[in-house]
Amino acid sequence: MRWKRVLFSGLGIGLLYTFFIQAKIAPDSGPPVQDKPIRTIVIDAGHGGHDHGATGAYSSEKNITLDVATRLGKILEETLPDVKIVYTRKTDRFDDVNRKAAIANEAKGDLFISIHCNAAPDIKRVTGYRTQTYRDKKKRKRTRKVPIYESYPNPAKGTETYIWATSKNNAKTESLRNNSVIVFDANSEETQQLMDTKDPETIIMLNTLRNAFFDQSLRLSNLVEDEFTRVGRISRGARQRNEKGILVLHATAMPSVLVELGFISNPEEENYLNSADGQNEMAHCIARAVKKYKEELERFNKPGHSTTRPAESQEPVPAPQQPASPPPARVNPAQESPVNGGHSAAASAQTDYRVQLLTTEKVYTSRSSLFKNLKGNVQRESFRQKGKSVNKYIWGNFRTEAEANAALYKARKNGFDDAFLLTYKDGERID
Repeated sequence: MRWKRVLFSGLGIGLLYTFFIQAKIAPDSGPPVQDKPIRTIVIDAGHGGHDHGATGAYSSEKNITLDVATRLGKILEETLPDVKIVYTRKTDRFDDVNRKAAIANEAKGDLFISIHCNAAPDIKRVTGYRTQTYRDKKKRKRTRKVPIYESYPNPAKGTETYIWATSKNNAKTESLRNNSVIVFDANSEETQQLMDTKDPETIIMLNTLRNAFFDQSLRLSNLVEDEFTRVGRISRGARQRNEKGILVLHATAMPSVLVELGFISNPEEENYLNSADGQNEMAHCIARAVKKYKEELERFNKPGHSTTRPAESQEPVPAPQQPASPPPARVNPAQESPVNGGHSAAASAQTDYRVQLLTTEKVYTSRSSLFKNLKGNVQRESFRQKGKSVNKYIWGNFRTEAEANAALYKARKNGFDDAFLLTYKDGERID
């Protein structure tokens, strides 16, 4: 079985290079890397046919998503001529989500983008009262005032980009397992026999690949929202869909995002979503994000690429309610002071990931309400800056980047808007 382990290890290292995960070994000691990590992009126009999706005062989600998806595809075909563009639908037809996922998987997509519109229920407001006559238990006439309600369009507006929730990780792994022949390009019968999806080594590879896809999906979702913000749209953020799963995200064996273009239930946004200028702007925003994402993958795939961050300035933040997180200078681990009973970083014997929450001159204890919604260890590291003592607060020891990204999402959701990831090896920060 040793030759099989060697083969699996080689395949695993190649996949890690291909899918944006750095093996942290010398560039000339590994196999050749793939210079084109994005060869096929699948674009899904949400809903279709009898499934209208969300509706506004005069339009339907299915039509807007098809228009934007078509525009996006044309832009990508022009700007990325080396990439194949596949559509789940080009006409007003209905395919259920399982069929959409199957189209993407059969196309051997390297990226899946699903286009949707959001909606929010009308708001009811009291506009007056009327007198109502009724009889009590003794049949006597009584009167009472009853509120009169009127419905108004919900003012909710803005964009959202979703990835699958970590609670759906098992479902994503199952999708990779079911499509392992496609995922691993196992075209020969001999290779397919080796890719035993019940073998523990294969399962480890699938889980590693799933984590890589999660990280890539999260990165693209943030890039998309950044582009929307640049053109003046209100961004509601990159999110995990926790309240209910989106099957097309975890049933596709590739990195995948779902973009909510705006609220069709808002009259102002409905006009924008239906306008040619608005649809062009949205399509160009997504296309620019995809182009940046593709360039990042290609840059990380270059032999000799360094994962070390450039030096960044330090500036203390006076108010923790609006935390900022410029990375401070490297601090000796011996200076660490655990807040929630955490252990020193020097005790680590392997690579782990942490979330830097904020930098401030203030000192917080383990009972501080600032960290009450964060489970796990929050450590305080102190350093001197311009004659003053400054503290940075670092959360957790996470085994994988996927876990750390989930924690980063939670930190930002709890008010640490500028939180970011740190990577440690043997207790030393390496980025």
